[in-house]
This record gives sequence, structure tokens and C-alpha cells, in this order.
Amino acid sequence: MFTLSSANAVRAHPHVFIDGGVDFHLSENDTLKALRVTWLYDAFETLYMLSSHDMSLTQDGVLSEDDRVALTDRLSNWPDDFDGSAHLTVNGQAVNLAWPSGLDVQIIDGRLRLTFLRGLEPPLPLKDADVEVAFYESTYFFDFSITKTPEVIANKDNCRATVISFEPNSHDPLLKALAKLSREETPTEANVGANFADRIYLRCGQ
Repeated sequence: MFTLSSANAVRAHPHVFIDGGVDFHLSENDTLKALRVTWLYDAFETLYMLSSHDMSLTQDGVLSEDDRVALTDRLSNWPDDFDGSAHLTVNGQAVNLAWPSGLDVQIIDGRLRLTFLRGLEPPLPLKDADVEVAFYESTYFFDFSITKTPEVIANKDNCRATVISFEPNSHDPLLKALAKLSREETPTEANVGANFADRIYLRCGQ
């Protein structure tokens, strides 16, 4: 589905930079039903993606409705190795998320925005639990940054979400090693993107 590379990403890793974030769909009893994930591409990457699908923006800077529907349909065909970008743990244990659903495609100020749901099967009680979502792609080809304030949907009064942004260190040996890789090389370290993830911490019932 995604054949992305950005001409303005001169460093070997990452190649594509995406803003966005994660919202939490809860029931009234502090039970997590789904995550809503947002990806917001920069203007250049937006044009690149549209061009790869033989589409362009109208004079008003949006997609025609026919193109928007067609692009939504094409991008809903998630690849088998889809990484997800939203990695959920509860009390230190990884939680599996359902395959993406409900994809919505919009152009916001000249930038392509994707939103989609990752459900939990079954829903997960969160009262007094330590909940973390790390926002990253495992190979670090994509660099995801949380720029959207997390929303707690349906039960916001009893839960608090806090964003902790990754702070790069120019002396980090792993970052230095990644910078030396060519565009054709990939990191040998498994799940390397987790080292550079922005994270959301959610607490309910306190």
C-alpha cells in the first residue's frame, strides 16, 4: 500500500516524518474499547502520495470527493507487515490490537490526514492500571511524533492522558549508527523505532 520515500529526508533513517497521535475510546466503566490513531503527513509527502495514485488537489486545496473515496478504499488495503504505529501496554504487558478499521482520509491545510481505529477484543478494564501507548514504527523508516493532544472519549472526567516526548541526544551511539546507514540499509537492531518513541501514559480511576 505505502511506497513512501521523501526527497527532503536526507538522513538515512528515518525517511518519512508523520505527525499525529492516539485517542482512547472508553466505556463509562473505564473499559478501553479502541484506539483512534491519527497520521498527518507533511505537504511534500502528501503530494508524493497523491501523485503515486494519479491524484492531485483541486484549486481549493482539497481532494475531489470521488478521489477521496477512491483513496480511502485503496489505503484501506493494509499491507501484511503493517506495523500500526500505536503500541499498547497495560501494566507492562503488550496488548494485541485488532486490524485497522474505519479509515477516514481528509486533506487538512494541504496535508493528508489518515484516521483509523484499532479495536480491543475483548475490551480491557483500565481502572488503576498503568497504560502506555508508544507511537512508533519498528524499523524507524517512519518517524512518528505526537503533535495531537490525546482525547479520552466517553469517560474523560475519570481518566488523564499525559504525553512524554522523546528527547534526542546528539551523543546517542544508536542515533549516530543509524545516521551512517545508506538509504538501502536497514538497522540490525530489532524494534529499533521503540528507542525513539513519543509515549502517552493514561491513568483512570484515581
